[in-house]
Amino acid sequence: MTAVSPLAPKTIAVPAPLGGVRFATAAAGLRYQGRDDVMLAELAPGTTVAGVFTRSLTASAPVLWCRQALAGGKARLVVVNSGNANAFTGKAGEAAVRRTVETAARLAGCPTGEVFIASTGTIGVPLDDGKITAVLGDTLRRVAADGWERAARATLTTDTYPKLSQAEAVIGGVPVRIAGFCKGAGMIAPDMATMLAYVFTDANVPAPLLQKLLAAGSETSFNSITVDSDTSTSDSLMLFATGAAGNAPPVNLAELRGFRKALDRVLRDLALMVVRDGEGARKLVEISVLGAASRRAAKRIGMAIANSPLVKTAVAGEDANWGRIVMAVGKAGEKADRDRLAIRIGGVLVACDGQVAPGYDETPVTRHMQGDEIRFEVDVGVGRGRATVWTCDLTHGYIDINGSYRT
Repeated sequence: MTAVSPLAPKTIAVPAPLGGVRFATAAAGLRYQGRDDVMLAELAPGTTVAGVFTRSLTASAPVLWCRQALAGGKARLVVVNSGNANAFTGKAGEAAVRRTVETAARLAGCPTGEVFIASTGTIGVPLDDGKITAVLGDTLRRVAADGWERAARATLTTDTYPKLSQAEAVIGGVPVRIAGFCKGAGMIAPDMATMLAYVFTDANVPAPLLQKLLAAGSETSFNSITVDSDTSTSDSLMLFATGAAGNAPPVNLAELRGFRKALDRVLRDLALMVVRDGEGARKLVEISVLGAASRRAAKRIGMAIANSPLVKTAVAGEDANWGRIVMAVGKAGEKADRDRLAIRIGGVLVACDGQVAPGYDETPVTRHMQGDEIRFEVDVGVGRGRATVWTCDLTHGYIDINGSYRT
């Protein structure tokens, strides 16, 4: 693990034990030495599950399994390994998943359809699943309610710190908790969620409602971030509800307004931690787009800006080159009125009415660009659609990390 990102939170908010969830980790030696690389989460019987996964056409074998298992709506175990993505490994990869799932289900005494699995790391390398199954028995015997941080750390690859978040809500007068962790730093341009993210709640929520909440929440969190415009083969975001809080099961989304807000906070918190840990990142960039033809159009424009290497390198160089933002808006493929376009950087109007803003003084903008958190606001002047996305700068550190990743 490299030096901790300068954008990392000052402290790690480790969740307290949550009813119906226990964790354990192990060192299987899949790639890394001297650290845990397998995480197991044991869930209470009856736990419901929701998930969103990568839309990549080269999705990994674990993603294919989880999509299938999700139809059952129940979960008892989650098994995650780091160091090997088990992606683009053909039938051998699918067989590795099957053997791991069957072993885990036998040890836990549950159906195979209640075992969810994920892998993250190098693509195209056959997975030695025997190293995983060899440690599952002992790992399951050691599960504990206070294993949150160890679980989060075991899933990391190029991340520089563990990412955890928690929140509280009330359902039908009963207090409930939500907590989760995720990993991700590179190959981040999610087309559903992010690398690997696991969120747990002690609330009693039926799987169909849980799925609706997660799908909606991922759109304004994990699906609104990018580090490098590359969508992973392994993206998985899962939500588990153990029911340990004892609330009456809700029958519609209206009963879950408070819970939904708390869940969205956790998802956004985790997603922004991924951007703050972007490979080589030194600056967090928030891009708000308004005046678009629709919310979808606003998001596409925002992502065009966020994924532009020219914009990202300007941020890295602390250069107030707003012309690159104009370029990115124009290439997005969405409606924009050149002569009504307005751009603000750090709240300062830099361009409007198709030209540089009258009396524009670059001094405060340059000062803003020298900070750790950069804000762009772009009004494209054609409608009422708006969206916010997040990215980071593009530094030589990104090249250093990825140029030497396999070696």
